[in-house]
Formats: sequence, C-alpha cells, structure tokens
Amino acid sequence: MRVGTVYGLGLGPGAADLMSVRADRLLRGATHVAYFRKAGCEGQARAIVEGLIPAGATEHPMEYPVTTEIPFSDPRYNEVLAAFYAESCARLRTLAEAGEDVVVLCEGDPFFYGSFMHLYTRLTGVVPVEVVPGITGMSAAWTATGAPITWGDDILTVLPGTLPEDALVRGIAGADAVVVMKMGRHLPKLRRALARAGRAGEAWLVECAAMPGQKVTRLDDYPGETAPYFSIALVHGHGRRP
Repeated sequence: MRVGTVYGLGLGPGAADLMSVRADRLLRGATHVAYFRKAGCEGQARAIVEGLIPAGATEHPMEYPVTTEIPFSDPRYNEVLAAFYAESCARLRTLAEAGEDVVVLCEGDPFFYGSFMHLYTRLTGVVPVEVVPGITGMSAAWTATGAPITWGDDILTVLPGTLPEDALVRGIAGADAVVVMKMGRHLPKLRRALARAGRAGEAWLVECAAMPGQKVTRLDDYPGETAPYFSIALVHGHGRRP
C-alpha cells in the first residue's frame, strides 16, 4: 500500500506571491492541509494562503497548548509541548500511513526557527517527509529597509531576543551585521544590549515584513517598550565593497 508524504511547506514571510512555484503547486493540489495556530486564532500561516486551499481539502489545525503562559525555564513547558508535538505527529502519521499526502503550512522557512522542525525530527524515518524551503522573514525585513544587510566579508549573526542580555551583547559585538528575532517583551533588554555593544544608533525595527501593515522604523525612534510578535531588529553591515 502506498504511504503518503508529509510536506513542510515554506510559505515565505507573509505575502502569498512570495511563495515558491513548488509550494504553490503542492498547496493547490492538496487534499489535507495542516497548520499551527494559537487557540482561538486563525493562525498566520493559514491567513497567508487564504483563497489558495482547494475546495474540498480537509484542514487540520494544530493548536498550541501554551505560548507564553509558562516560562521557557519551567520543565512543564517542554513537557506540555512535547506531548502536543507527539499528538500532532500521530495525526499526520495516521494520514500518511493511509496513503494520504499532507501539506503542513510553515511561515518563512520550515527549518528556520519553525515549529515544523519538531514534527520533522519525529516523523523522518517513519513516513516520507519533504521540506520545501521558503523566504525567511529576516530576508523580507532587511529588504524592507532598502539597504543590503551584508557587504564583502561581513559576518552576519542571527540572535533570538530571548537570550540573556550578556549573550546578546557578545553576539552583537562579535558580528558586523545582526538580525534579532523573537523580541516582543524583550525589546528593552535588546536596547540595553545594543548600547553596551556600541551599536544602538545603527539598529532598525521592522514590523510585519512583507505583510499588510509593514512598518520600518529606526529603533531609536520606536516609542514602544514591547514589539509585536512579527518584528525583527536589524543592524546592517558596512564591509568591503568595490
């Protein structure tokens, strides 16, 4: 009996026309479409593909049991999420073993800070799994600033804003160009880290890159103490050029 394939479909940063041709083809031919979302919300991945899911396709929302309700450092956080990913994989495996292909919608690129990675590591070697790469949110963010992020031999460092302040300082100080993801309520900490690393005046904040409502602001001019979830901070490199 044929075993179906689970596809991790990179949708890109937020605009449907930034999806790859391969992702578009797989989505338009899908009979099962799965996606992550917060309970009570549509989910950003689902919103990106509005109008593109074929009529008659079965949708499989996978709702996170927690987001920020439990601190990352609490052992319960990993326990709850591990059980959630195991249950989600069981649903996808059942479909695949019945011969059904399943498309899993993934914001940005599935292998870049994405939830799909937790499915991939559990399903690979059990059922066929294929990953379709997508444009990352950080690529859309630096494009929105209208300036290249790296030149010549510039070193680019990507940092989660959830890191301790000292780790952020080390990462910023050791790089020519910097991308900071996952800021949210960690924005004040990032401001302090940039100042300590001597790069505060160079930083930009991009909200909702490639989405409706995109905003590009110098971080020094940004009035808030908390950044929206879909925000990325950038420090451009100034390296070798002809």
